[in-house]
Amino acid sequence: MSFEIERKFLVNERLLPEADSKIPMVQAYLQADPDRTVRVRIAGEKAYLTIKGRLVGIVRPEFEYEIPVTEAHEMMKMAVWYPVQKIRHLIYQDGKKWEVDFFEALNDGLVLAEIELEYEDEEVSLPPWIISEVTGDIHYHNSYLAQFPFSGWK
Repeated sequence: MSFEIERKFLVNERLLPEADSKIPMVQAYLQADPDRTVRVRIAGEKAYLTIKGRLVGIVRPEFEYEIPVTEAHEMMKMAVWYPVQKIRHLIYQDGKKWEVDFFEALNDGLVLAEIELEYEDEEVSLPPWIISEVTGDIHYHNSYLAQFPFSGWK
């Protein structure tokens, strides 16, 4: 079984270093509840179908498959909520890959950083551009942002 072990943080974008690369992304949810999410994502020139299980701490089962971009566009028409659009900035620091998402459209103004870990209690040196950790806060899950966009938050 494949697992995702991930931590998520709010970011001070003024302190961010230049990205090593940037990838435009759009993703839509075909199913999302506490036990599972089914997502289709177009990232640059590639597309993926991803199924994630229930989050336990910072760990959850994850299965991801590359699919044809044309099929991803068709699947997105079946989305249950708004698509989530973002530009992912990849930043390599202290031997780790940070994925910093600059959200667009209905989630414009939100910037989140994610780091995937090898094991749950792995030590991570937080860079100075990290504001605070939001790993356990459902409001910052992409599936939540699809249903309740950042632009509508008070």
